[in-house]
Amino acid sequence: MANLTLSLDDEILQRAREAALRERTSVNALVREYLTHYVDAKSRRLDAIDALDALAGRSKSRSSEAWSRDELHRR
Repeated sequence: MANLTLSLDDEILQRAREAALRERTSVNALVREYLTHYVDAKSRRLDAIDALDALAGRSKSRSSEAWSRDELHRR
């Protein structure tokens, strides 16, 4: 496991320590959990975009002309 050094405002660090104490964990564990969720969410978004691109590529639907801004916003 790698080590990471962060620079934080004193107030943020204090609030993080208090949050960790309330949750009976450590600031290190909070940061690890946050980064894990962030990376997982980012990966899911990228996978969804790839799936949408693949679906669009297989679609036989085509537009015969470009729409104007007014046409797109007409209700």
